[in-house]
Amino acid sequence: MTRILAVDDSTSMRQMVAFTLKAAGFDVVEAEDGRVALDLAAKEKFSLVLADVNMPNMDGITLVRNLRTMPDYKFTPLLMLTTESTPEKKMEGKSAGATGWLIKPFNPDQLITTIKRVLA
Repeated sequence: MTRILAVDDSTSMRQMVAFTLKAAGFDVVEAEDGRVALDLAAKEKFSLVLADVNMPNMDGITLVRNLRTMPDYKFTPLLMLTTESTPEKKMEGKSAGATGWLIKPFNPDQLITTIKRVLA
């Protein structure tokens, strides 16, 4: 089963993402910030990481940058799911190694389609 790490400091957002992904047949693990996510990623392998940008302790772009230094995550899809939509922020994410960028509020069907596409 495809395991996805959903990272967001908003409990309600994590729950909505997890509900959507679980309904589509994915196994979802949740983390409340980048630091917790990085610790989880060091212990177990995820097929995809979906992360917010703005979080306490470690933001999503720093998380992506750190994940890309780990052998298990060099080629893993790392998607940003955020309210940030400026071209500068998107370029910062791309430079860090983000695979794609989705804007909140998310469309559940679009989220599933995007995840399936990057996992294919």
